[in-house]
Amino acid sequence: MDASTKTKKGAGGRKGGGPRKKSVTRSVRAGLQFPVGRVGRFLKKGRYAQRVGTGAPVYLAAVLEYLAAEVLELAGNAARDNKKNRISPRHLLLAVRNDEELGKLLAGVTIAYGGVLPNINPVLLPKRKENAAASTPKSPSKAKKSPKKA
Repeated sequence: MDASTKTKKGAGGRKGGGPRKKSVTRSVRAGLQFPVGRVGRFLKKGRYAQRVGTGAPVYLAAVLEYLAAEVLELAGNAARDNKKNRISPRHLLLAVRNDEELGKLLAGVTIAYGGVLPNINPVLLPKRKENAAASTPKSPSKAKKSPKKA
């Protein structure tokens, strides 16, 4: 046998072993940061259905990426409001609970070390004396003076 006709080993089952084309992941094709392959593997291993279509992991990865970006953006804003550079569980909780839709989605979720939303029941606040304040003028010195004659 001639050395040129002999197939090279380590070519991954391909003949010749020439220049290999660069592989493109499904995440890159979909323009996502979340791993489409891993999501697909979890869908298959989880036995949610007998068969999993090719578009299902892409769609699910896109939805998960969107939700993560939304929560992180709101938590980053909460951290900046508190003059912090790092997002803590407290900032995550404030972001989720102050957003109506995320609060509804994560209603039954407890965030560890998140605390609670600052809230004081209006019944517990000291009562204002609105009637007395409205009837008396704000500056008593001006109330005594008579209006200027023209």
